[in-house]
Amino acid sequence: FYVGCITWALTIDIVFHAAAMKQVVASEYNPIECIKTNILGGENIIRVAIQRNIPKVVAISTDKAVKPINLYGSTKACMEKLFVAANHLAGANGPRFACVRYGNVIGSRGSVIPVFLAQKSTGKLTITDDRMTRFWLRIEDGVAFVDRCSQMMKGGEVFVKKVPSMRIPDLAKAVAPECKLETIGIRPGEKL
Repeated sequence: FYVGCITWALTIDIVFHAAAMKQVVASEYNPIECIKTNILGGENIIRVAIQRNIPKVVAISTDKAVKPINLYGSTKACMEKLFVAANHLAGANGPRFACVRYGNVIGSRGSVIPVFLAQKSTGKLTITDDRMTRFWLRIEDGVAFVDRCSQMMKGGEVFVKKVPSMRIPDLAKAVAPECKLETIGIRPGEKL
């Protein structure tokens, strides 16, 4: 009777780092968890990629990393800086690190569209401010952008996807033109 052991040789060519605390309000109310997830989590990915000599690592960032006014944007800006600097840490022949940055994915968890759809039956949609705008893209466009950037990256880039923006009141009217809009005020950490 023999019990053997199989050793698997696993080769990883690329890591896409998309794990994050992604909601502005949740990050404002849970700042330490946001820092642990978005900054220290990024550092963990960098450390392991260098240890395991993974050729390419692409981190997913956000438009909120630009001139951040909230903790979420600040942690993503910090994560981007860590990933760019990791190229120097890894050395000339080590793993290459890059970031991709884009806006809100239509219909994703945390998106306002599911909120509007749920509120539609009430006849009233809540918006935070008449001046609020957001950048939008489809999940398919985000995936294609990340894939294209991963193929062309050399290391140290922060790729920024050009995407259309929309005023939130216009989006609300497109989702439910029959509904009344109620302004409820900006939530903690939100940008116009």
